[in-house]
Amino acid sequence: MTSHTLPRSPARYAGLDGMRAIAVTLVVIYHLFPASVVQGGFIGVDVFFVISGFLITTLLLREHTATGRIGLRGFWQRRARRLIPALAAVVTVCATGAWLVGGDVLVRLGEQVLGAATFSYNWVSIAEGTGYFSAATPELFRNFWSLAVEEQFYLLWPLLLPLFLLLPRAWGRAAAVLALAAASAVWMGVMVSSGTDVTRAYFGTDTHAFGILLGIALAFLLERMLARARQADSTPAATGSRRVRIATGLTGGVALAGLVALALLPPTFTAVTFPGTIAAASILSGIAIVAGVWPGSTFGPVIDGQPLRWIGDRSYGIYLWHWPLLVLLVAGIQRTSPDAGVPEWIGGVALGLTLATAELSYRVLETPVRRYGFRGSLARISARLLGSPAARVRAIASVAATVLLVGGTSAAIAAAPDVSSAQSAVQAGREALDAAVNPAPAASAVPAQPQAPPAATSGQRVLPTPSPTPVAGDEITAVGDSVMLASAAGLLERFPGITVDAAVSRSTWAGPGILQALSDSGQLRSYVVVALGTNGPLNAEAMEQMAQIVGPDRTLVLVNAFAPRDWIPGVNADLAVFAASHPGVFVADWSAAIAGHTDLLAGDQIHPGDAGARVFADTVATAVAQAEQARADAAYQVEMRAYRRLHHSEVRVPE
Repeated sequence: MTSHTLPRSPARYAGLDGMRAIAVTLVVIYHLFPASVVQGGFIGVDVFFVISGFLITTLLLREHTATGRIGLRGFWQRRARRLIPALAAVVTVCATGAWLVGGDVLVRLGEQVLGAATFSYNWVSIAEGTGYFSAATPELFRNFWSLAVEEQFYLLWPLLLPLFLLLPRAWGRAAAVLALAAASAVWMGVMVSSGTDVTRAYFGTDTHAFGILLGIALAFLLERMLARARQADSTPAATGSRRVRIATGLTGGVALAGLVALALLPPTFTAVTFPGTIAAASILSGIAIVAGVWPGSTFGPVIDGQPLRWIGDRSYGIYLWHWPLLVLLVAGIQRTSPDAGVPEWIGGVALGLTLATAELSYRVLETPVRRYGFRGSLARISARLLGSPAARVRAIASVAATVLLVGGTSAAIAAAPDVSSAQSAVQAGREALDAAVNPAPAASAVPAQPQAPPAATSGQRVLPTPSPTPVAGDEITAVGDSVMLASAAGLLERFPGITVDAAVSRSTWAGPGILQALSDSGQLRSYVVVALGTNGPLNAEAMEQMAQIVGPDRTLVLVNAFAPRDWIPGVNADLAVFAASHPGVFVADWSAAIAGHTDLLAGDQIHPGDAGARVFADTVATAVAQAEQARADAAYQVEMRAYRRLHHSEVRVPE
């Protein structure tokens, strides 16, 4: 997020530094400490959006009032000086770090750098189909999406503002902007409600512009009041009445409390959150801004106190650095992505590094460029090369570091794979299925029946015994999600002739329809293996429907789940309860089998590689063998009862 530092004067609006500090704090806690209570800390981005819309529009209106025009070149130069230095530092340092770490952290790095350099990261991510809330790939610069939205605003809004100035009244301009804001929020809600991926609605400039537009509307409405305050050159202590101080303090305090309360709400991935919660956060941010900049208010100066002012001044750098540093730490230490879990100590290390790098960037890079410009900064480095030995050493070190970082970034882009290890595992499974020769099962295939007891010769009694038989692949139908798909090669090797119907993003909701179609086409075999627990909690109704479709003459084997997702323990507990309450249903304990061998999983700690696929197949084989043993034992009990009736035997059936 951007921090628009202004001269220490009445033009530096009170409260904005504090608001920026609160916003970036919410976002950083949300990312670095995902197990904390701040489950909705992403609303901090919307606080930034409202601040940006308000402050940039206010600056443009001041320039237009003073000069009668808007200097586009000067405006864009100031934005470039403010934004590019820190952005370039983060990209080159972290891309070089990714090259050193290697693995999934390099996936799509070229596209990410392109999106960052062109301020189009949100649209690049949308085009690539990456997800913000549940991405399995450790996307290094994922947080740059919001920066892209703001930069698109900085590019377009100075061009569009003169059109709104044609409206004669401030309230008319504000009403027009608010109508656009409402349309943007409604558009987000429509997309989410229609089943569109939440990330598209969240990343889209069209669907997520309402916070910025709300800030613009505030700037129009407050323009005259702020102009009068500047002309009076007054201070809050001199002009603030007791009533104003109390009213603004209460209003601002309630708005901040509301923002904190919203940040504690977990997202619902419905229109309740998108746009409901974030629209509410935008409105509360607007109220807090008004309370802060109102003439005579003490609310703004209070929240601008230290350390919030220090954080607010560096909020742009803090926002840029925190996520890439976290991704690199988690990838380097755990070989996973933050979505697979972030230990608190790693989050703490990432926080310390974030504050240190943001401070270094602010002092050494951002402030000099903002003060002297790009040419001036280069001239200063050139002058140092001709200066004292100490200055020359510093200048040479700066140039050498820049060359190394650019080289490291280039090497990282060249080494970047197109897909993650998880995607590779899934693709390998898909290719194994495509290459397998699975003979179509006979339409008349029926479940195995209990074997008849051995025929007795004349005068001979043959005592029945349990007779489990090995289960062949052509007796098994397997239905699953991407974990089963990644395990397809292992299943085909372990059970030649098995039918595997697996696809990504499936949950238990999909199970009944798939099983019913297989049953109707005569392809549902004696043993039905279902693995649909990875992508969300179980649906009880769907589970019952699947059991009914499988029926009492077949055996249902449910594979439990292993993934760093909070619903997995509930899924596995529900599967165990379901199997215990339904005769003929068994559980393949994939979770226990792979828990001690997570090195056999891809970087997302969900999808098995080649060796992991064999563990998955062995787990299924164990459960199928247990089910076959139970079938044989049941058949044995039936045969023993028939034997006793036939021979009036006193043989006791073993317990």
